[in-house]
Amino acid sequence: MTVKSNIVDWETITNFVTDAFVGYGIPRADAEICADVLLESDKRGIESHGVNRFKPIYLDRIKAGIQHPVTNFEVVRETATTAVVDGHDGMGQVIGKRSMQMAIDKAKKYGMGMVAVRNSTHYGIAGYYATMATKAGCIGITGTNARPSIAPTFGVENMLGTNPLTFGMPTDEDFPFVLDCATSITQRGRVEYYARNHKPTPAGLVIGRDGTSKTDSDEILSALNKGDAALLPLGGAGEELGGYKGYGYATVVEILSAALQQGNFLLSLTGIGEKGEKLPYHLGHFFIAIDTEAFCGLESFKKTCGDILRELRASQKAPGSSHIFTAGEKEYLVWQERKESGVPINEAVQKEMIQIRDELKLSQYQFPFE
Repeated sequence: MTVKSNIVDWETITNFVTDAFVGYGIPRADAEICADVLLESDKRGIESHGVNRFKPIYLDRIKAGIQHPVTNFEVVRETATTAVVDGHDGMGQVIGKRSMQMAIDKAKKYGMGMVAVRNSTHYGIAGYYATMATKAGCIGITGTNARPSIAPTFGVENMLGTNPLTFGMPTDEDFPFVLDCATSITQRGRVEYYARNHKPTPAGLVIGRDGTSKTDSDEILSALNKGDAALLPLGGAGEELGGYKGYGYATVVEILSAALQQGNFLLSLTGIGEKGEKLPYHLGHFFIAIDTEAFCGLESFKKTCGDILRELRASQKAPGSSHIFTAGEKEYLVWQERKESGVPINEAVQKEMIQIRDELKLSQYQFPFE
């Protein structure tokens, strides 16, 4: 008897996702980039941005005509150290990778580089682009705005996106320091993950128009789309626990993702027209690369960075705690566990994969969970 498994090996899932992207009209070279960014999420254990969002965030939007499978990457303004790019609603992963590479190339020549992007789409995990910079010996910084989800402090209306402010720094360890997190307590993708797995969203993360906490995950997703609920910024509601800090950082990302490139912002990013029709999101991103060689040299930077992280992990632990982590460490450990096995696929995504395979007639794929 064949034992079914929800684990799909990396070669199979990579080839399938790539072929599916191609089947939806994405050129193969771009499809490989999209698959690489998408699956990097699962390699790091960030299921909220991995295969879990493959169909609803990318394929469904291409099918709806609000995202273009062929990416027109247009540089509309450029100096030695900066550039403004118009993505023309193409694939966010392709736009993101090319933009960060531009920033890195400029940094390698002039010490620093920055690229601002308008009219883009969801670009996956921000940490992917920050890690591109660390691999090149640079500090990487990136952020993106998104459809309105976060309420400002003392407010209940979803105005700001989950707006990650992400940093990557090379170290002398086996993994870089990568801080990749939303400026809300949780992100919409996590609520989607809860809903797919029939779990409630923990209290204190989402606020309704009446100011009360909401926990029904399916209800939250519907309410977020209608503007009847909002995610709370880091720190939560009010000021006592520092919610104004998360609100402030989310606003910083919104400004850097829109003002430099004169892109859309706040409520213009809903993706919904006046008559309820679906529209392109026209997202903005920014990418910064700083070459450590221009300051102290790569090896010196990596050692000092590593020393800081090691001292933090070696500090006194709280009672009952066995380990202090630094940013990027948990993701590295997840990859050590998963690299020989593959990616776990939940039941909802299993059904979507079978549906996509059958729709595109990719009969060469037989999944272990069937």
